[in-house]
Amino acid sequence: MDGRASPLDTNEQAAMPVTEIEAHAPALPGALAEALAHATARALRELATVAQSAHHDADLRDSIAWVSDAVRAAAIDEHAEPRTHPPAPAPLALDALRACLLAELRDAGTGVDAGGILRMLGAVERVHQIIEHDDAHRFSARLAGPGGLELLVEVGHDLRSPLASILFLAETLRKGQSGDVNTVQERQLGLIYSAAFGLSAVASDVIAFARGGNRLIDPKAEAFSVLAILRAVHDIVLPMAEEKRLAVLLVPPDADFRVGHPGALNRVLLNLTTNALKFTSSGHVEISVTAPSRSRLTFSVRDTGRGIPAQVMSSLFDPFRKRDPGDHVFSSAGLGLSICRKLVAAMGGTLGVETSEANGTRFFFELELPVVTRL
Repeated sequence: MDGRASPLDTNEQAAMPVTEIEAHAPALPGALAEALAHATARALRELATVAQSAHHDADLRDSIAWVSDAVRAAAIDEHAEPRTHPPAPAPLALDALRACLLAELRDAGTGVDAGGILRMLGAVERVHQIIEHDDAHRFSARLAGPGGLELLVEVGHDLRSPLASILFLAETLRKGQSGDVNTVQERQLGLIYSAAFGLSAVASDVIAFARGGNRLIDPKAEAFSVLAILRAVHDIVLPMAEEKRLAVLLVPPDADFRVGHPGALNRVLLNLTTNALKFTSSGHVEISVTAPSRSRLTFSVRDTGRGIPAQVMSSLFDPFRKRDPGDHVFSSAGLGLSICRKLVAAMGGTLGVETSEANGTRFFFELELPVVTRL
């Protein structure tokens, strides 16, 4: 060691201890205390070079003081608990202190034995766990607070933008627009597309759920083509279907042009079709539209999958449902189906389901959609 003064003796450290260590508690052995003190000073100097402002520099100094005291306390008593919450930059400060402490312990040579090194590394890990727990608590508290739903919406939007780019690039590559791809590469790109699409759908569901789940994308009814919606859904899910070697069949109505809410209808059919593909391993998925009367249409998404287990049916439309330990098919998050049911209700219908192990699953709903002669 180089004999530098301990930073714990300067006003750079917090005046009040952050841990429940009593004054008469046994002190940290001299060599370990010296290593921690020098590592703290070293981390302070290193972080000062990355401070973006005087305010940020003060925050980093407070964080170094907090983690240094917490590590010292944890090295004395592994059950020591902080009296205060970790400052915001605490993870960054702990990373810097860990690196500097390792260097100091290495330079200490025979002054610190293996037991002392393990003791200090264990203390650092304990503080890391404390910080992680506090971060999780803060996040939970914010979710439960007044701005919790807006936080969910922000996270959802932040996820959707890069995922949209991944979807576009994967499909562009898969179609060979950037050069030839072999069969294996095409399948791998299909897997990438399916995974990104699944994450994008979850992000969209979170955003919709945070906003109530029943907000129609197009509040005013407008003329649209049913066949155009079916084709749009088909084109989006086609890479997923091809990757699983499934067929997607379309059965449009005789009278194509209708008046209704095409945005919400597209969202429901896309979600139901995606679910059907996800839980079907062979065969096909069929999207059909029939007309029980001139102004009404019945929409149906049928798959040839294994069906929905009986124990799941009672909670099928719950936004968050528990998954049985042995169930590897149905997700514990029912956001998509919950939102579909709300959107169908907002359009004036009711989402129903039929399922059996022999015949797969069929989701269906009926809507009043007046005929128009042209768009």
